[in-house]
Amino acid sequence: MADAKVIPFDEDRPRRRSSAARRVRVAPEPPAGPEPVVEAVPEPAAAAAAAGDGWDRRIAGGLAFLRRRITGEYEVDDFGYDKELTDQVLMSLMRPLYDKYFRVEVKGIENIPKEGGALIVANHSGTLPLDGLMLQVAVHDQHPAQRHLRLLAADLVFMLPVVNELARKAGHTLACAEDAQRLLEAGELVGVMPEGFKGIGKPFGERYKLQRFGRGGFVSTALRAGTPIVPCSIVGAEEIYPMIGNSKTLARLLGIPYFPITPTFPLLGPLGAVPLPTKWTIQFGEPIPTDGYAAEAAEDPMLMFNLTDQVREQIQHTLYKLLVQRRSVFF
Repeated sequence: MADAKVIPFDEDRPRRRSSAARRVRVAPEPPAGPEPVVEAVPEPAAAAAAAGDGWDRRIAGGLAFLRRRITGEYEVDDFGYDKELTDQVLMSLMRPLYDKYFRVEVKGIENIPKEGGALIVANHSGTLPLDGLMLQVAVHDQHPAQRHLRLLAADLVFMLPVVNELARKAGHTLACAEDAQRLLEAGELVGVMPEGFKGIGKPFGERYKLQRFGRGGFVSTALRAGTPIVPCSIVGAEEIYPMIGNSKTLARLLGIPYFPITPTFPLLGPLGAVPLPTKWTIQFGEPIPTDGYAAEAAEDPMLMFNLTDQVREQIQHTLYKLLVQRRSVFF
């Protein structure tokens, strides 16, 4: 057996470090300084608990509302107005149409008094009276005091089943001077559309041309109550159902003022009853005071004629102004 070759060990030769030893480096210690600030991040459990509390409150509120409906523990006024039902249900049903569909823009809301009675006089159009409902939402949602508008409605509204009850609950009342005066003297906002069926039933070719304002009964009512008159102009409602014809025979058979024919109704059946998504603008003008007149002024036909004409001209002028400013019917 051959002898193994012995390699002499040289103590003066530097030793080789292993590959592991070569890879190990000691990082320098960071200089002393203030401790870093760590922002507290809310735990998902806490956020979920807060959301759960919100839903719990909503559910509890809804159950309490249903209990009051069942037991009859809710209030209505002498006209049948149910404030709680209007706030929590009816307004919630109309608000998507107001916000998302017609995208209503409101101007001059500061012209509506913060408190006390006032008579809001507006133009009327659209084949179906959706403009009155949108006006009611506009006053409630845009006014700082979230005031409620009590609309004066035609007799036909209170002759229709279901519609009659809903109108009463929403605060509408019959368009008569006595009811309007009672509401104004009680400090309520009252809305009237003097054109009536002549306004909503006019052909599309006469859009935004105000019809006759009657005999000025609304002026007489405001004078007796001593409340201001606020002119209101609504643009956008005329185009939701472009009325190109009127079947008077069907209207007489059904006992209604007119039977509209539009590009989509009755051709498309129920689908034709869907309104076009026009862009609306509602502008409230400067109030016209009436408290400076004597008590017998309400019986002066010339004064009523002049004030009626003043209100009508102000609404018409604002309509033309808004139409000039409008970029498009739908935008």
